[in-house]
Amino acid sequence: MSLRAWLAATLGGLALVTLLAAGALIALTNAQHHSANTLGDSVEGLHGAEELEIDLLIHFRLSGVAGPVDMTSELIRGRTLESIEASFPRLLAGLDATASGAREQNLIREVDQNFSDYLAVQRDAARLPMRQRAEKVVPVLDAALDSLERLVQLNVNEARTAREASADINRLANTIGLVLCGLMLMGLAAGTLLLQRIAIQPLRDISQSMRRFGNGRKRTRAPVSGPTELREMARTFNEMANSLTHQQEQQLAFLAGVAHELRNPLSALKISTALPERSQAPLTPERTRRVLSMVGRQVERLDRMVGDLLDATRIEAGKLDLRPEVRDARELARGVVELYRASDSGHVLQLQTPEVPMPVRVDPDRLEQVLANLVSNALKYSPSGSRVDVGVRREGDEVLMSVKDQGIGITEDEKRMLFAPFQRAGNARGRAPGVGLGLSVARRIVEAHGGHIDVDSQPGIGSTFTVRLACASGALPETHAESPSDHLH
Repeated sequence: MSLRAWLAATLGGLALVTLLAAGALIALTNAQHHSANTLGDSVEGLHGAEELEIDLLIHFRLSGVAGPVDMTSELIRGRTLESIEASFPRLLAGLDATASGAREQNLIREVDQNFSDYLAVQRDAARLPMRQRAEKVVPVLDAALDSLERLVQLNVNEARTAREASADINRLANTIGLVLCGLMLMGLAAGTLLLQRIAIQPLRDISQSMRRFGNGRKRTRAPVSGPTELREMARTFNEMANSLTHQQEQQLAFLAGVAHELRNPLSALKISTALPERSQAPLTPERTRRVLSMVGRQVERLDRMVGDLLDATRIEAGKLDLRPEVRDARELARGVVELYRASDSGHVLQLQTPEVPMPVRVDPDRLEQVLANLVSNALKYSPSGSRVDVGVRREGDEVLMSVKDQGIGITEDEKRMLFAPFQRAGNARGRAPGVGLGLSVARRIVEAHGGHIDVDSQPGIGSTFTVRLACASGALPETHAESPSDHLH
């Protein structure tokens, strides 16, 4: 499982719990609000019904049907029949406004009708004797009071029901809150434990491995465990550690090889310069020439090694200095061939060029260095007396410069590491001295010109190295006139 998926699942679970909590809170709030409204309406209806009941009784007392009235009573003082009758419609309208159901509305209409009947009977019986008047008014009064009592009881029941519902909602809210809090705490605890096991511990292991590796324990590798991202991080670190260890081993081997390769010509120089002092034979001109020739070869060998090292250092530092100009590839190839022909290497060196110019935009010194390296390798790894062909030709928009030998050849496995620095093919190490930088430097120089090097080789048959460069446009500098014999040697 990836860390992203784990985090998404954890955050998704917490988000789901949060949404459930929010939904439950909204639902409970709405239910509580409804209960509170119902309770408030019931209380207001109860107060309105009680006030109507009190006003109805005061009206009955002021009408004189029940006998003399104590006008000093707190409830009756300052009130008249007209003011009380005027309050009836307002109180009935208040009851109707707080009605919460069809039953209550029907009961309020019944109360309204009973009040209307009561007032009508009071008006009709106003001229009757008190006894007959009481007989007519009291039954209607009792009916109105009865309907008011039923309305009061209904509001009391509704208020009690609303209060019980509010209490139930409160208990439910407490239960849901506790459950959600428990779920969130459990989720956080589980998430923390899983984070510790899935992410933090593997990260700590990788960090400790990096620290140990940095402190010099080069065999330390990070355990591949945890989410996909951390496993990939551990693999990347292990690959980097393997690469650095391999590079360090290569560098140590390279330093040992360089020391060995430099020691050979230095030893030869030391022996050559000590010969005249140790030998009892007279120092003849012929002997002097042989000593100087040996010294020259060793110095040239040292110069080539140091040059390759300097070029490799410049290339790795990104400071390879090129001075490009348009030159004829035939001229550059001819110069290299003539140089090695003059050295009398014991090989047949042939040059094949077309009759038309082959313009390329290159640094002539650097390209000659590349060709010289390829020709030198062809001569070193070919048997004495064999032929080495150097050719220049055009193919589409490219100029191809090839060096073909009849040497030991290269296997497919060796081709993959052929242009790597400090690498030499297994069958080449014993054939010629070197530190394994020539082909690496040559490839980087050609790539800096926008070209590339191809190799086609078969073990025991020979190899062909081909430099591919873009054909340049523009006029070539003036050169000496060529004879027909320059084209095919």
